[in-house]
Amino acid sequence: MAKAIILPLLERGEYQPQNVLGIVGNSSSIPSAMHDLPKEVKVVSSEDSFSREVWKAPLKILAVKPQQFSKIKESVSSFKSNNQSPKPLLISVLAGITLKSLRKAFPGHTCVRAVPNTPSLVSQGLTGLSWENDITLDQKKVVRKIFEPISEIYELEEQKLDSFLALTSSGPAYIALVIEAMADGAVAAGLPRHLSNQLAHKTLSGTASLLRKKNLHPAALKDMVASPGGTTIRALRHLELAGLRSALIEAVVLAAQKSRQLAEEVSS
Repeated sequence: MAKAIILPLLERGEYQPQNVLGIVGNSSSIPSAMHDLPKEVKVVSSEDSFSREVWKAPLKILAVKPQQFSKIKESVSSFKSNNQSPKPLLISVLAGITLKSLRKAFPGHTCVRAVPNTPSLVSQGLTGLSWENDITLDQKKVVRKIFEPISEIYELEEQKLDSFLALTSSGPAYIALVIEAMADGAVAAGLPRHLSNQLAHKTLSGTASLLRKKNLHPAALKDMVASPGGTTIRALRHLELAGLRSALIEAVVLAAQKSRQLAEEVSS
């Protein structure tokens, strides 16, 4: 995700590669982190003394797994920001880590929570943003400019970010599972695997495009396709009996609950 954010900015000339510093957990991760990045970008391990230079930067993006947050806090505890005005920006894309936890871990920074999703990798993403009250208008513009090349942006109250994450960030996994299952079904019904995969992908993308461009409610599209006594209504009946609708609803709710749980674990 960090590369998905950084690469478009470098390609558009918003930032110069020589001014970008990346820090990874250990030196073995450097080659994969550097893949696709301009050679002028510097990537070092957290053990490298040069990693301290990041704390001089006016903008920092924190993109690690939420479970690594405690380790990050420990490693940066001795490197506090100077009294700059305006404060340097710290943008976190960590699931469930609240602004309160970020502010405590990174004093002297203006903290921003960003929730992008994986379609950002192909500039078709969605990003939810929440920020602290002391953020300036110029800093808001900087944050928006970072995510606009890869996603649509939604400014939300922080308490809504967990639900946003459960739908948009976890959602691609739900959709991928549906696509895989539909393709498996086509294979079971007699189509070859490569064609089944291709048709499943196109069916999902085409349906999403139709719903959006025609501003259709999903129920309206379902009713358009399901003719009386036909194949679709028979399949829909089975999906309802199998609990697909309820399972998807509960999946979103459980993902939101887990995001809130991560926040509680960090703050405890």
